[in-house]
Amino acid sequence: MTTIAIVSQKGGSGKTTLSVNLAAVAEVSGAIALIIDTDPQATASQWGAWRNNKAPEVIDSAPPRILAKVGAARAQGATFIVVDTPPHADSAASRAVEAADLVLIPCRPSAFDLAAIKTTVSLVRLFDKPAFVVFTAGPPQAPRMYEEAAELVRSFGIEPCPHILTDRAVYRHASAAGASVIEFEPDGKAAAEIAALHMWIAAHVNMSTRAHEEV
Repeated sequence: MTTIAIVSQKGGSGKTTLSVNLAAVAEVSGAIALIIDTDPQATASQWGAWRNNKAPEVIDSAPPRILAKVGAARAQGATFIVVDTPPHADSAASRAVEAADLVLIPCRPSAFDLAAIKTTVSLVRLFDKPAFVVFTAGPPQAPRMYEEAAELVRSFGIEPCPHILTDRAVYRHASAAGASVIEFEPDGKAAAEIAALHMWIAAHVNMSTRAHEEV
């Protein structure tokens, strides 16, 4: 069972887009996926409502209940849980990180957005959880930009994820239709990006779990 916390203190970083698409590709890949929406704006919950009960399920949670909801979901058979958190909410972010096997910090590859993740990195360090920055909503063809962003991220003491979710209109079109990109355009580039990220997460969490058990 895998629990992923999607955390960023910066608004507009793509947390909900990452959350719903990651859970959807996990479901398609054979997991029993669940999204726990802790954002008062309830964007993920609205996406779930548009789907008319189609998996993955989306439930809401107040910050103090996150750990309990993750535990209950595990007991009920969920195998891939994504916790979507609001910006500027240390309590939700803290509880999500505490419950997580892996933390993903979505971030646009721009100077202001990159500078803003320092607070999130400090929060993750408090819980000593494996965490990576996922670059989102940047141009598809800008290798130098991503190299420079990765270098800056490493200077904060955290590694960038090797998989990037670039700015593609299909994310917006799919969300408006109550769908994920892997459902809306299964052979598209966005679907390939999110599928590659999911595969990387699965391999990384399994590797971390084995290392923990050996220790």
